[in-house]
Amino acid sequence: MGALDHFSYLFDCSSGRSKYRKRKQLQTVEIKVKMDCEGCERKVKKAVEGLKGVQQVNVERKASKVTVVGYVDPGRVVARIAHRTGKRAELWPYIPYDVVEHPYAPGVYDRKAPSGYVRNSQDPQISQLARASSTEVRYTTAFSDENATACAIM
Repeated sequence: MGALDHFSYLFDCSSGRSKYRKRKQLQTVEIKVKMDCEGCERKVKKAVEGLKGVQQVNVERKASKVTVVGYVDPGRVVARIAHRTGKRAELWPYIPYDVVEHPYAPGVYDRKAPSGYVRNSQDPQISQLARASSTEVRYTTAFSDENATACAIM
């Protein structure tokens, strides 16, 4: 970009929009949509494939999950699925079971989640659950059945 282009960009009063648009980044968007049959699956896939910037669409009917790869806005993809199919769509609310510190805490564990996943919750009350300190761990393991010297301590 030359100096003349830079100055003309700064002092351009002809229109409210700049001709230099911020380009969207390639991203993967995961969406939860309830699909019962192959017809629902085709309808969802067809609705997403028509969106500008979509490069790949992967539909997992059993997990009720749609994965979209491309230069797209996640909110726009969700709105498009909801409008075109009439189904309730939301961003994928689950994360792998191994990532969460307390997978069985209230608000995190979800019976409807696919196997191996729990609900992604950024609730501050859940994240403040107490972790056992090193002294607590020492005392609880000292009197466990797995400790061979537990009788000597008592």
